Amino acid sequence: MSLVEVAALIVAVAFAALVGFMVPVLLQARKAVAEVEQSLVRINTELLPLLKEMRVTMANLNDLVEQARDGVDHASVLLHTAGDIGESIQQVHNMVRGTGGSLLRSAVNMVFAGIQAATTAFGGRVGPRNS
Repeated sequence: MSLVEVAALIVAVAFAALVGFMVPVLLQARKAVAEVEQSLVRINTELLPLLKEMRVTMANLNDLVEQARDGVDHASVLLHTAGDIGESIQQVHNMVRGTGGSLLRSAVNMVFAGIQAATTAFGGRVGPRNS
């Protein structure tokens, strides 16, 4: 055998070893690619409806947030109005409380003044008449 034939034989054996090593690797890669493809198909069939449901849920959530914001605005107006009414009631209470005492004193003074005027006018004639 010549040197060229020995070199060709070494190259042929190396190529056969390389092919023998690559066949199982390629078969394993083929299985992995097939599983990835099946996973992608399953993800596409399950993910698209899920994304649609998420969009609907987000739209509903945005509507609820807007309604809550409107409710809070209305409640704020209501509470401010209730506060104003409370202040008005407090002012009326303070006014009645302040003037009520002076009205009562005036009424008592008028009653006493009336009694005093009556006793002065009738003088000693309060008792039985002797005529």
